[in-house]
Amino acid sequence: MSRTAVYTALVLRSRPSGESNSEVFLLTAEEGIIRATVFGGSRSKLRAHSAPYNSGQVWVYRDKAKEYAKLSDFDVQSWRPGLRERYDRTMAACAVAETILSTHAGGGDWSEALHLAISTLDAMEDANEELCERLLIHFLWRWSGFLGIQPHIETCASACDADSIPNEPIWYNASEGIVLCADCVNVDIETGLIKLNPGCRRWLTIAGELDPSHLYRYSMDKKTFDEAKALVTAVLAATLGKRLASWNW
Repeated sequence: MSRTAVYTALVLRSRPSGESNSEVFLLTAEEGIIRATVFGGSRSKLRAHSAPYNSGQVWVYRDKAKEYAKLSDFDVQSWRPGLRERYDRTMAACAVAETILSTHAGGGDWSEALHLAISTLDAMEDANEELCERLLIHFLWRWSGFLGIQPHIETCASACDADSIPNEPIWYNASEGIVLCADCVNVDIETGLIKLNPGCRRWLTIAGELDPSHLYRYSMDKKTFDEAKALVTAVLAATLGKRLASWNW
């Protein structure tokens, strides 16, 4: 029985391992997150191929008895050099990768997770700073849906029977993970509240259905951006028990 398996993969992280090797973390469509050793120094062809954000077909040799995995070959299909050309692109891509790693790739449909990650990074490759920020918010919102923790932002979670509140501000209670209408929230007493105006909710609702490649068509002002960022990071932080530093670039 062959100990080598082939995966469709995206490199999320690479870090030194020992004197001349490196360790890579891969998001695969078949098994989720895989960690493997890459042998060779800085001039190694395989090490260059396994740089962060490259994607393609990888061959991984495994010794289950020793709990050991080695990257033996990588057919890179997308290099994404644009992500390394600008600081804002690099930091946005890092935030995507760290979010995926911190949530263990969602623990579900890894093929869908890989598609969302790749399509987001593809859109970031030639994006300006403002679009990079938008793409990151879009990814975090879509990822919260993928994890099953995305709040319903058009209905009040209390028993007030407010089925829809399209034209009024609402508040997200971060400590309880629920959305409340103006009649059901006490902004003077309750803490951890994030105000969401109709414009922010419309953007999240519309953009949340889009492929990242189409997001350039849907701009957002600073007020909408600040509200959306506060919401998506609070939702994910509640699940992780912490805020990732990469969200704040």
